[in-house]
Amino acid sequence: MVQTPVRIMIVADDPLARAGIGSLLGDQPLATVTGAAASDDDLAAASLAFAPDVAIWDLGWNAGARIDALSRFCDEQEAPVVALLAHAGTASEVLAAGAAGILPRSAAGAQVAAAALAAASGLHVTDPALSPPAPPLPPSEGIAPIEPLSNREREVLAGLAEGMSNKQLARSLGISEHTVKFHINAILGKLGAQSRTEAVVRATRAGLILL
Repeated sequence: MVQTPVRIMIVADDPLARAGIGSLLGDQPLATVTGAAASDDDLAAASLAFAPDVAIWDLGWNAGARIDALSRFCDEQEAPVVALLAHAGTASEVLAAGAAGILPRSAAGAQVAAAALAAASGLHVTDPALSPPAPPLPPSEGIAPIEPLSNREREVLAGLAEGMSNKQLARSLGISEHTVKFHINAILGKLGAQSRTEAVVRATRAGLILL
């Protein structure tokens, strides 16, 4: 069976980056670039015009400055986002904003195309270099978090353990994606975690969820 190429919209502020990513994906048989835009463009209009299955978003060297734009896009648009990062420092922020995947900016075309296909299928993709293993729990840390999780936070945590995106969690629980992000931030704070993955690891060790 022939697989339909995934439709990709490139988002990058640097025109050279947009051209470079387009060139990387140009010879990938299962990926087709339908258009490109900058983060300060009207991304809703661009998404409507280009009808992407996935957005590949190059966050450049100052990813923190684009988190708000990324978060709005993830809240408002159907297409999942695979973000390209210069370093791991903002990885947890980018994932909390709703990105379905993160790759280094140096990723090869085949890797970017594979991540796009995975994201379009509802999967999450995180390059190991951008997701360091969770630190071990110190001996003094108790079985439960300092603050107990609410019932809703437990539901969100269970969804995180299943690899659900913010959008999927919102639909499943009947709440907004903004509320999902609020609960995720609360969970990270209560568990002393820096990322969704670390939160799941810590919750599993504390017996809050079973994998």
